[in-house]
Amino acid sequence: MATVSTAAAAARYAAAASAATGETGATPVPGPEAVGFGQVLENALAATVRSVKEADAKAMQAVAGAADITDVVTAVARAELALQTTVAIRDRVIQAYQEVMRMPI
Repeated sequence: MATVSTAAAAARYAAAASAATGETGATPVPGPEAVGFGQVLENALAATVRSVKEADAKAMQAVAGAADITDVVTAVARAELALQTTVAIRDRVIQAYQEVMRMPI
C-alpha cells in the first residue's frame, strides 16, 4: 500500500470535493507548503455548505414552479455527495484521533 502524505491526501479530498460540487474553473491545488490541512478542510466544508444551499434554492424554485426538475435533482445529488464526503472525512479524522489516543506513551 502506498504511503500518502497528509497534504497530498488533503489535496485529493479537496479535488474530490470540487468535483462533487461541480465547480468548474477551479484553481489548481497548491503544493503542500502553501496550504495546510486545516485550510483544505475549511475549504471543503465551505464547498459542502455552498452546494447544500444551492440545492435548497433549486428546491424552492421547483416548489414555486420556476426550476427544471432535472436541475433540482442534479443539485440535490451533488449536495448529497458532498455531504457524504464530508461525513466520511470527519469519521476518518475521528478514527485517526482515537487511534492516536490509544497509543501507549
